[in-house]
Amino acid sequence: MEVIAFDGDDTLWHSESYFVLTQERFAELLAPYVEAERVAQGLLATERRNLDVFGYGVKGFTLSMIETAVAVTDGRVSVDEITTILGWGREMMRHPVELLEGVAETLEQLSRDHRLALVTKGDLFHQESKLAASGLGEIFEHVAIVTEKDPATYRRVVSTLGVEPASFLMVGNSPRSDIAPVLEIGGRAVHIPYHLTWALERAVLPPAHDPATDVWLLDDIRELPALLTDLT
Repeated sequence: MEVIAFDGDDTLWHSESYFVLTQERFAELLAPYVEAERVAQGLLATERRNLDVFGYGVKGFTLSMIETAVAVTDGRVSVDEITTILGWGREMMRHPVELLEGVAETLEQLSRDHRLALVTKGDLFHQESKLAASGLGEIFEHVAIVTEKDPATYRRVVSTLGVEPASFLMVGNSPRSDIAPVLEIGGRAVHIPYHLTWALERAVLPPAHDPATDVWLLDDIRELPALLTDLT
């Protein structure tokens, strides 16, 4: 495999767990107004509607929480409560980067024989900050921070790297963003699920470990070098 590309959030470092924790705090904050299930449904609907405007990441999530709070409370949410939500957004933006177990040593091992790339989506400032804090920046030949991961995006990445899709392997946790569009362009993919998956990142995938589909399922990134040895 000539190029191995990695997703960032929840593939190399923790991310979704912070969103889930903040969403739980959000439901508790609005408990005097509305039940938690309605808050969760309202927030998801607002996030889906706002993706084309705010994109992915903490900033869009924070704005969607504020919009949801106003909507589900019929405007009764207080200024102090809005200020609390904004504070949570700042906390998330400043949260230290925590690498998943085995990431640093696995990437170092793979870099000896493969070209490595990072393909991650979200807010440019936040993703650049997380990459810098991760200590992994120097290991990647190419870094692409994108607004969406779709077939067109991956075609541009593959073209920039100067390889054919069949020589491109994407490693990630999101079925919708990291696996399905790569398979669509003729690339290969390794799915390493995170223990939490945002509802908007779910998708139905073809069977793993099927040579006809070029997708493999692993439990841990530390299993990747052995898989690549089997594929050569």
